[in-house]
Amino acid sequence: MAVTERVLLRSVTMWLLLQSLLLASSLRSATAFPKGCYPSEEEGLKTFRCSNAQLTEVPRDIPNDTNKLYLDSNRIPFLPRDAFRDLPLLLELDLSHNAIASIESGAFQGLAEHLLSLDLSSNRLVSVSKDTFSNLKAKVNLSNNPWQCDCRLQELVRAVDLAAGSSGGIICHSSVQEEHVGKAFLQVMADTDFCNLYKKTTDIAMLVTMFGWFAMVISYLVYYVRQNQEDARRHLEYLKSLPSKQRRSEESSTISTVV
Repeated sequence: MAVTERVLLRSVTMWLLLQSLLLASSLRSATAFPKGCYPSEEEGLKTFRCSNAQLTEVPRDIPNDTNKLYLDSNRIPFLPRDAFRDLPLLLELDLSHNAIASIESGAFQGLAEHLLSLDLSSNRLVSVSKDTFSNLKAKVNLSNNPWQCDCRLQELVRAVDLAAGSSGGIICHSSVQEEHVGKAFLQVMADTDFCNLYKKTTDIAMLVTMFGWFAMVISYLVYYVRQNQEDARRHLEYLKSLPSKQRRSEESSTISTVV
């Protein structure tokens, strides 16, 4: 009987110790997450939510087996290089409703193989290089940003796969041509080749610059010739005022100099 009780007591003690270790482990992992962030499982996919968490940067302690990451409705202003490199299984990334104004080249490095959806809507993007999204196969939402409609945006829109229904939300907030402001970029792009327009503008600027330099050179030459003519006239007047013998000597010297 005593042996049975001893074995039972040992079993209960081990069970309690195991539960304590599991509880401590879960508490430790929970406290590692930023305030307002928590992991969950949705439709069989591992999800990490940080919506409305007052974040000012991408969290570092995101579980690397995350499939869906929600960082929407925060205050993130900038995406640095390799911001998501430790998330090789990420399928969906929601960065909407932040303050993102700049995305460094390589910010999405490591996501090309698996990422299916990237939401950058309702941020502060004005201009982004197409190379930022290099090799990404994801559907990208770029709507509701204060876009500068130019060649760079044209190249970007042609390089990415826009999310269904999002293209109409890419509106010209500013443009070289004032009449484009407030219009959907794809609508404007149907009638305007921004890259060709940029090339023409650059060519005109170069021609104007060259003409300016040419005009300056001509002006200097004209000034130089007139100044020399004035000096020659004064010298001849001076020669005329000299006695005849000295004048002939000076005239021959002047003629040889001019020749």
